[in-house]
Amino acid sequence: MADAVSIFMSIGLSEQKAKETLKNEALSSTLKKAIEQAQGLLGSACIDKTAGTLLYNMVTRLKDLNRLSFLTEYIITRKITSELQLSAALDFLKSDPQENLDRLEFEATCGVGVVVTPEQIEDAVELIIRKHKDQLLAERYHFNMGILMGEARTALKWADGKIVKNEVDMQVLHFLGPKTEADLEKKPKAAKPKAAEKDMKIEQNLCTVVYSVPSGENWLKVNHVVYCSLSLGENYKTEGYVVTPNTMTLLKKHLEETGGQVRTRFPPEPNGILHIGHAKAINFNFGFAKANNGICFLRYDDTNPEKEEEKYFTAIREMVEWLGYRPYAVTHASDNFQLLYDLAVDLIRRGHAYVCHQRGEELKGHNVPPSPWRERPVEESLLLFDRMRKGMFAEGEVTLRMKMVMEDGKMDPVAYRIKYTPHHRTGDTWCIYPTYDYTHCLCDSIENITHSLCTKEFQSRRSSYFWLCNALDVYCPVQWEYGRLNLTYTVVSKRKIIKLVETAIVRDWDDPRLFTLTALRRRGFPPQAINNFCARVGVTVAQTTMEPHLLEACVREVLNDTAPRAMAVLEPLKVTITNLPTNKEVRVPDFPANEAKGSHVVPFSNTIFIEQSDFREVMEKGYKRLTPDQPVGLRHAGYVISVQRVIKDGCGNVCELEVSCASSDSVEKPKAFIQWVSDPLQCEVRLYERLFLHKNPEDPAEVPAGFLSDINPYSITMIESALVDRSVGKAKVFDKFQFERVGYFSVDPDSTSEKLVFNRTVTLKEDPGKI
Repeated sequence: MADAVSIFMSIGLSEQKAKETLKNEALSSTLKKAIEQAQGLLGSACIDKTAGTLLYNMVTRLKDLNRLSFLTEYIITRKITSELQLSAALDFLKSDPQENLDRLEFEATCGVGVVVTPEQIEDAVELIIRKHKDQLLAERYHFNMGILMGEARTALKWADGKIVKNEVDMQVLHFLGPKTEADLEKKPKAAKPKAAEKDMKIEQNLCTVVYSVPSGENWLKVNHVVYCSLSLGENYKTEGYVVTPNTMTLLKKHLEETGGQVRTRFPPEPNGILHIGHAKAINFNFGFAKANNGICFLRYDDTNPEKEEEKYFTAIREMVEWLGYRPYAVTHASDNFQLLYDLAVDLIRRGHAYVCHQRGEELKGHNVPPSPWRERPVEESLLLFDRMRKGMFAEGEVTLRMKMVMEDGKMDPVAYRIKYTPHHRTGDTWCIYPTYDYTHCLCDSIENITHSLCTKEFQSRRSSYFWLCNALDVYCPVQWEYGRLNLTYTVVSKRKIIKLVETAIVRDWDDPRLFTLTALRRRGFPPQAINNFCARVGVTVAQTTMEPHLLEACVREVLNDTAPRAMAVLEPLKVTITNLPTNKEVRVPDFPANEAKGSHVVPFSNTIFIEQSDFREVMEKGYKRLTPDQPVGLRHAGYVISVQRVIKDGCGNVCELEVSCASSDSVEKPKAFIQWVSDPLQCEVRLYERLFLHKNPEDPAEVPAGFLSDINPYSITMIESALVDRSVGKAKVFDKFQFERVGYFSVDPDSTSEKLVFNRTVTLKEDPGKI
């Protein structure tokens, strides 16, 4: 090991980097070969740091090892001297997988032999500044200098970027002179258009991509769209894709079978309920297919019978469709169990897999000892695999492993393991089940998927994805990774949610304090709001962690336009109007801002109920509602009431008010108007707050005692005798309303014909007291 570290340090790697490289057996082996080839070309001379850095970057990105000596020669002979040239070389090799490439074309593409003189740089920058001189003089240093730099890099492709940047800065300074006080002032930012009014789009590699969400009123913004620069069937140009002699034939057949159609898939495991992070994946996979006139499969990754239940299969499809998407087809990994088994047999025959007797605990982690059975004869592995299939071994006694090294250095991942558990769909037919690392890419291949979109943690499996398809000589799709979506003040881990359910902290997976999709639906979040939230978050390579209030803001936007108004009183105070001429009915608009959208009628009698908080016996500064000395208006009723008498119970608590009323047209306009109900329905109202006290309940630094110790004791308040006007009497489960001045509410499934139950979805405005 010490020798290898010294070898790697000799090309300029730090000791730590050298040791990290050694952990990846495939990478370190390739780097050693490149260094040996370089030393063979140099003789007694040393590899300088610039060449060493390029060699290291080359071996981390070059998957076709047949081209290793070819590129090493160009680096050591100083024909390729920059990262820019190396990138161009790698791109050329991916786009030209033929063995006999055109060296002249290769060198022209990579800028081999091109020398850019200081005079050329000076002349090019001068032309660019002359082109923009009017705008530069008008905007001075507020001008976007990135435009100048971008044009200069285009005109001087192979020039040193630092030299170009210095020349641009120097000529701008010479042209404009030193910065003035006005130049140093910050330029005011233009007001951002509302999300619903703009098309959110990103341009990259001359390719504009927009992802429509089901409502058709918003766009899913994509920040990581490199893959879109590839035409369908150009998989071989992808980073890390390995070209085999049969690649072009397989891609041609794929295009013939699909007609060049975009095909994606959403592949959840049916062992839990989907959460807010899955909403992003659903929007991305289904939205990308829809935006490109393609199709998207809902494929259940049902290869672990121990944890799969019918309720999860049902709930997953329900949530996909609730978000507004319809799968082209619903498939299961188990549909292909026989074909997957046959392919595993073929993999063994090709010498790429073997039956191993190492136990599960020996295979955990990344420093797994090499298997002593790795080189066992093919026929022996075939015989043992057949015995595994026939149930002749105990669970954990043997596995089928693949002969490959993953990108994170893990060797020989397991392809099949034994589980004597009946499968949800296949019963007792199988006692061996394939793993994700084996199943996923092959199911993508079988379904002719064009874009295998997955979250960033699967990046370490990209090499195994490509390797397995190539090892079996089947069509190989392209895997692209994007960052996960997480929220603060919650947990989404299935294991942790089960803990919350088992300890009765929450009722079930759909408890409205959770961020599973079933919980959000129960709380009253509209699917359109969730889709809009995903659109605003966008798709990036980096993991995104958002605050819940950003999602709640999207909910308010949708409900403001879609939730009809009603009046409700959560803590009622009886009010008797002593001079009301006669009982009557009041017409209340469903949407006060647009009365054309309808209205409803509520009774108005001499007995009404108002919120207890809307009356104070003692006037306080800034209080605008009802007091013995201050009248208040009644919303929609056309009356202003004034206190005549305050009635108290035996404990001295105010239990009733006697008031007089006057037409709002005949008296001075009051400081406030309050909601009220008359002849109301009694209902139960549930008010929700954050389930956890800390932003990151899973972080030991924030919550040393663990997430179960971080529960907010006031996360739910149940009001069993709230009052609501009769206009909501025929509401159905999940119907949504805005209770005026109170918040947005949704009808809970616990409702009965005798009593409605309402969940507060969100308050009318974000609570400024929230952290």
